[in-house]
Amino acid sequence: MRPGSDSRLAHRAFVVKSSDFLFILIFVTSIQEEHKRNIYKYLFLEENMEIIKDIKPRRDNSAYVAAPFDEGKKALEKANYRIISLQENARLRMQEGKSSYISQYGNWTREGIVYVSNKGKFLTKNSPIMTNAKKATDCHRNGEDFYLTDEQVEQALVDSVELSVKSVPTNRFGDCDITVYAFGEDAKKYGEFLKEVGIDSMPIWTADLENKPFARQMWFHGIGCGFRSVLNGEDRDLKYIRVRGVCESSEGTAPKNLENYIFRRKYVNNSRK
Repeated sequence: MRPGSDSRLAHRAFVVKSSDFLFILIFVTSIQEEHKRNIYKYLFLEENMEIIKDIKPRRDNSAYVAAPFDEGKKALEKANYRIISLQENARLRMQEGKSSYISQYGNWTREGIVYVSNKGKFLTKNSPIMTNAKKATDCHRNGEDFYLTDEQVEQALVDSVELSVKSVPTNRFGDCDITVYAFGEDAKKYGEFLKEVGIDSMPIWTADLENKPFARQMWFHGIGCGFRSVLNGEDRDLKYIRVRGVCESSEGTAPKNLENYIFRRKYVNNSRK
């Protein structure tokens, strides 16, 4: 929770049953003056962590799994998905519409932010966390950062853009180096999409630099609840659930492993938009 936030909380709890699982959903609304974040807590009483396919075949298939980053990545890759990119995520939001789940809710993407003392903060498509998912997630579980070697920094900066601003106006997405890097040829169209739903600028949240270089993964916020499609590389939260994958399907069929893949365990987790 950010400093200065309103600590008033409203709680609603539901018990949900099915033939496959039983869980209690506790909805906690935290009223905050600056960012108005909604926090959702899921308490799983009987194990079920399921890959949920919510994007039907067109150009891309997409699915998400409610799991921490390392476990969700492993589950999706086993089901023949790869972690979604910012550009693919933005494209599917435009395809599915503003009210769709993928538009309303955020998720981890394959990009990361590398923080290098005396140099800057860089959005990279070569996130070191992608090849060290378990180690990085364990660092966050322990309240620590995932620190980088000189070699990892060098590899990450090969394909990167410096994050030199704290927000980008949606009518400038086609001209800004950051949004062109993040969304590619879809940058201008995604800016127009956000403008149509009343979002005038997209915030970019980053952490403070430290003496040692470190990386954090990109959480791409949804457009619901005032989040404005934030590019969030600030939080040390790989333990948070919702990892999204994507795969191309020229024949319009989902990967054969998807429907029957269930990742089982007991845990308590937080989710967010």
